[in-house]
Amino acid sequence: MAATPALFTESYPTLDPVSVFEPIRSGLRNVIQGRDEVIDLILVALLADGHVLLEDHPGSGKTTLARTLGGLIETGVETDLPSFRRIQFTPDLMPSDILGVSIFDPQTSSFHFRRGPLFAHLLLADEINRTSPKVQAALLEAMAEKQVTAEDRTIELDSLFMVLATQNPFDAAGTYPLPAAQLDRFLFRIRMGYLDPTEELAMLQRTRAREQSLLSAAPVKREDILAARRWAQEEVFVADAIYQCLVEIANALRAHAQVAQGPSSRSLVQMVSALKASAALDGREFVSAEDVRRLALPVFGHRTHMAGARSRNIESETATVIQECLRTPLETLIRTGLAKARPARPSAIDRR
Repeated sequence: MAATPALFTESYPTLDPVSVFEPIRSGLRNVIQGRDEVIDLILVALLADGHVLLEDHPGSGKTTLARTLGGLIETGVETDLPSFRRIQFTPDLMPSDILGVSIFDPQTSSFHFRRGPLFAHLLLADEINRTSPKVQAALLEAMAEKQVTAEDRTIELDSLFMVLATQNPFDAAGTYPLPAAQLDRFLFRIRMGYLDPTEELAMLQRTRAREQSLLSAAPVKREDILAARRWAQEEVFVADAIYQCLVEIANALRAHAQVAQGPSSRSLVQMVSALKASAALDGREFVSAEDVRRLALPVFGHRTHMAGARSRNIESETATVIQECLRTPLETLIRTGLAKARPARPSAIDRR
């Protein structure tokens, strides 16, 4: 299971996520045309302290989206890390190229650790499936525990650390498919798809305007994002019926005849965080059945491995199975009416 996020060891006052994240959403939508649903899911992941795998053909805007998000995050006063860094994954890349390496200083006769590009608030792992499994594995500890082990030392990453990875699924030459353990580190896998003709035309007409929008956008402070994360995790209520629904969905997927491996327990823990983030960004203090329906495929899709030979329609088959396993638990959840029921909480004085 993933370690407790480091942000809960830092003392930040809680902030309403809607007010914190609205400038980021506006900035992204001004620059990225026709990707509103993708943008909303990435903001859910950022608020839920999760990582995202963007998957689609080259030139679909994956790198532009990640770079724009990095430009909208302001480096905090408590860290000297850059807000955004990009690593182009290639077959000859080594783990030390991303983690860092110790450099000998002849003046002091000692070694000093030089941090690699992994040390940033937002890391773009571009074409992650083009590097070897050895390098892919170097990200496992960082993504799960927000720390890296380099040589004989363990170094903490920043509380805000988030990985946005991209891969091109249609080009198999020279790629190394991500193993299940690596995929499980990603909260969402998002397929961007082609823009429709109207949106594509608007994108071409607004190229210059997008550049000006990014330059004029005010970045959001790192500390405010961490405070919003705390608010979402502490203030958003999850009914017992929601937990029961998630367990039923997971067990239905694991028992399905077409599924070789279903979602892990870690995915359910991450799903709860994502549900809270989704509700918070929608201005609610409770998780609803609609949150479960909306996030089921992005969370469970890449964690559900189909049995039998590979098929060109594997993505649609997986989506069909998830929708099938989702139907009954979600209907039960809606009938209970508990998804929106939030008991009155004691006041701050009573809690003392």
